[in-house]
Amino acid sequence: MLLRVRTTIDINDELLRAAKRRAADDRAPLKRVIESALLNYLGGKERAPMDYRLDWHTEHGRIQAGVRLDDRDALFDRMEGR
Repeated sequence: MLLRVRTTIDINDELLRAAKRRAADDRAPLKRVIESALLNYLGGKERAPMDYRLDWHTEHGRIQAGVRLDDRDALFDRMEGR
């Protein structure tokens, strides 16, 4: 498990602007650009982004008698068997 730590560092203004431009060009968070640069500098390998696939499943059903979708509290009571 990776531990993430927040820290504050002072960076040269021009270097920070260049990093922000790279992030904008790559449409990536600034954090990713900085982590990638540090990994490259330290000789580590950057992790490949995880491929994400959403498996969408549609369920067909009907609203039970007496259920009102506009009354959240009553709906939760009904779901919890009260």
